[in-house]
Amino acid sequence: MTATAAPGLVLYRVEGRVATITVNRPDKLNALDAPTLDGLRAAFERAQGDDAVRVVILTGAGERAFIAGADIAELAELTPLSAAAHALRGQALLQFVEHLGKPVIAMIRGYALGGGCEVAMACTIRIASTRARLGQPEVKLGLIPGYGGTQRLPRLVGKGRAMEVCLVGEMISAEEALRIGLVNRVVPPESLEAVTREVAEAIAARAPLAARFAMEAIQRGVEVPLAEGLRVEADLFGRCAATRDMREGTTAFLEKREPVWEGR
Repeated sequence: MTATAAPGLVLYRVEGRVATITVNRPDKLNALDAPTLDGLRAAFERAQGDDAVRVVILTGAGERAFIAGADIAELAELTPLSAAAHALRGQALLQFVEHLGKPVIAMIRGYALGGGCEVAMACTIRIASTRARLGQPEVKLGLIPGYGGTQRLPRLVGKGRAMEVCLVGEMISAEEALRIGLVNRVVPPESLEAVTREVAEAIAARAPLAARFAMEAIQRGVEVPLAEGLRVEADLFGRCAATRDMREGTTAFLEKREPVWEGR
């Protein structure tokens, strides 16, 4: 195990093939201010550059919040010009997370609101505690989601439900988030870490290039017509066939043994 901190605001830990990134502002419900965004970018860049890391878990410190949103004190000072720049900065970070090339699992306990919900939506998989509360309450501040929420939410839950979540601005329960497709699983609080780790380890045991290509096929495919998406899938299927991992996986299956992945 190794552990470091990105100026104390973002913690980075590696255990085996799984990196855990923790937003560490529990006194502020892990709200996102500018230094915390910088810390998150540095942590995800570190995970991306470490070939030994195959899966990333993202969470927040303490029991009260995953990420409760953006720092309201910062938002209150925004001008039209700085607000647009603020949104673009957050969007760039979440685009980086979404296209990291490695699966990212959001482990959600407590509040995941505003920017925090947007961060969770940029992750590959979302696992929530029964005590989690999610939502996009920006309308109550005279704002709209700015880190990609208006775009990722309808892609996950559909246009109508996304409209309701953003226009009403109320928190929804973990069970409701599961029902509408905003989260993948809901588990008891005492099981959250174990279940998240179990999912991470299961993914980490698979062929890393195949995982990356599967994510790319899905991410690119949902943005285009079916016929184009099928071409993307066929191209990536062909790229899999050029890897050592594909040869190892098929050989190991035929030899009735566990594969040893190289990520090449």
